[in-house]
Amino acid sequence: MCADLVSRKFPSDCGLYVLLDYALLSGRILEVAEQVLQGGADIIQFRAKSPSKRQYYEETLLLLDLARRYHAPFVVNDHLDIALAISADGIHLGQNDLPCRAARLLVPNHTFLGISTHSVEQAVKAAEEGADYIAIGPVFPTSTKENPDPVVGTRGVSEVRKRIGSLPLIAIGGINSGNVAEVIRAGADGVAVASAVALADHPESATRALTEEITRARHLSA
Repeated sequence: MCADLVSRKFPSDCGLYVLLDYALLSGRILEVAEQVLQGGADIIQFRAKSPSKRQYYEETLLLLDLARRYHAPFVVNDHLDIALAISADGIHLGQNDLPCRAARLLVPNHTFLGISTHSVEQAVKAAEEGADYIAIGPVFPTSTKENPDPVVGTRGVSEVRKRIGSLPLIAIGGINSGNVAEVIRAGADGVAVASAVALADHPESATRALTEEITRARHLSA
């Protein structure tokens, strides 16, 4: 779990960021959320494109309460209004959402703001506009999105790392326990996963395996 939630700024020591995707989990959201938190997930994010805004809001309240019980930050994807309404720990926006600079004007200082990027240029721009952390990807081919952006590879992770300095960097896309070590070695502070745990027979065990690999990779890279 993350060490400090007092400031609610993005905890740079967190290695595993789990995306709870409505399309993958549907009615199992809360069940899987608790399992990944028990397995050691540092941060959970709720991502849903299909439910109504009212349903999304109600789901976020339940997930926020669960995250609080495990002392883990809870992030809302895309819906800035809902993130503000429930006082989420963080908000995550994509390239087609409200621009980072504009969102920064609305997001309270105690709420962290993350931006999805798919190139070095996008990552640098997000950093310059005030993002608290950068997500870069897809690192590897992924089936989670219908029309994924081009793969950036571990080389892309390394390039972004060089350009954004010490700003927290989360790699995403096709990451699992078999390739997470090379992603950490490339310069990512942590990784975000969805299907690697959501589609696992035992999400808690899959989460624990990933956290152990991240810890091992960090130790070897130190």
